[in-house]
Amino acid sequence: MDTRPEPFEPPAPEPRVGIPSRLQIIRTVFRNPLELWGEPSYTLPWIETKFINQRTLIVNDPGLIRHVLVENAANYEMASVRQLILRPILRDGLLTAEGEVWKRSRKAMAPVFTPRHAKGFAGQMHRVCEEFIRRYERAGSGPLVTNVAVDMTELTFEILAETLFSGEIAVEKQGFAGNVEELLHRMGRVDPMDLLVAPPWVPRLTRIGGKKVLNRFRGIVSETMAQRRRRMAEEPERVPNDFLTLLLQLEGPEGLSTTEIEDNILTFIGAGHETTARALAWTLYCIANTPAYREMMEREVDEVMASGEDPVDWLDRMPHVLAAFEEALRLYPPAPSINRAAIEEDEWTSPAGEYVRIEKGITVLIMPWTLHRHLLYWQKPRAFMPERFLPENREKINRFQYLPFGAGPRVCIGATFALQEAVIALGVLMHRFRFDLTEATHPWPVQRLTTQPRGGLPMKVSVRVG
Repeated sequence: MDTRPEPFEPPAPEPRVGIPSRLQIIRTVFRNPLELWGEPSYTLPWIETKFINQRTLIVNDPGLIRHVLVENAANYEMASVRQLILRPILRDGLLTAEGEVWKRSRKAMAPVFTPRHAKGFAGQMHRVCEEFIRRYERAGSGPLVTNVAVDMTELTFEILAETLFSGEIAVEKQGFAGNVEELLHRMGRVDPMDLLVAPPWVPRLTRIGGKKVLNRFRGIVSETMAQRRRRMAEEPERVPNDFLTLLLQLEGPEGLSTTEIEDNILTFIGAGHETTARALAWTLYCIANTPAYREMMEREVDEVMASGEDPVDWLDRMPHVLAAFEEALRLYPPAPSINRAAIEEDEWTSPAGEYVRIEKGITVLIMPWTLHRHLLYWQKPRAFMPERFLPENREKINRFQYLPFGAGPRVCIGATFALQEAVIALGVLMHRFRFDLTEATHPWPVQRLTTQPRGGLPMKVSVRVG
């Protein structure tokens, strides 16, 4: 536990008071959807709401979440508002595809992300992290102030590029975070027309200028694919056996179409690393505010480093590091909402006999943001308390009250990859350096596809002594 009388509560919107008008709802969702949710969303197991003619069931009860995402998942499709936001960017990528297209893509990519295969990436992850921290070496002559939100985006992109694409993405790694930031700022926010469920052909004024940056990403994907195809044709014996090669080998009438491959590559290049990056930055911020727990993490990291443990074993050997990362995922879930719509009428009864009727067509909104801060399921839900996730406490957490990677058939395919990557990155960073607050460190969480710190996360990096 930290030495403070009360654990650290990182910044987050207070539950909204009162019933907002339609205009207030639109303004709040456009500015920051995380600020919309009122006290019932943090205290009740489910709530039914209506906005204009759209009905929404907000679900927090773990049993009902299990029913929607697992037990009767076939009755729930992607909600229209979510698709109106994401499909213009990702089209038929894994996050947005449905039906047979999704099944083909998921089946094709599953072998790359099995826990056993993911462990094979540990050495590459470690090497990239060691190379990355060289940019902090000048902190040896005095503390270095840097935006860790940007740094972690660039680090996780470099890991992704090396592990899944063998370093052969047709873009400069340095400065790539700026491209991602621009894409999410331009294209990753809710437009008023989305709330009104206007057809895709109705212009979204808030996304003017977004097509240019999206086309830039599509160009990166197209050139990456072209470069690999040339290698496959000219020197097949030297082609890396990686994620990119796997997808291109599946191109054809019996596998994936060219556009499906392009959409999935864009999904991973543009968003596949973003969730881990955000959680890493929030972790560094939270532990800077809990020095006693940070010292436990440092001792753990130093012991593992001194023992010469293979990075493939770090996930099991660094429980305090993993717990801090999982607690950051709880407080700042990178994907703060899971949206579904009921295809047919459904019903559910709780173990206590409470009955819920789910009407055909209703939007079912599962909010990790509110679920992870819910008073019914967490002690001191707004506090940063990593000990919740230590091995002796982990089993007390219901599988469906903690959803940083979703659940059910559409659970995040890269969950094991992300956890291993995070522990290795934190191990390398914390063994050599310490991250502290500056006078300018005042982050505020905003929802732009992922949960981002508005204004970045400036922190002071210094070489650890002793």
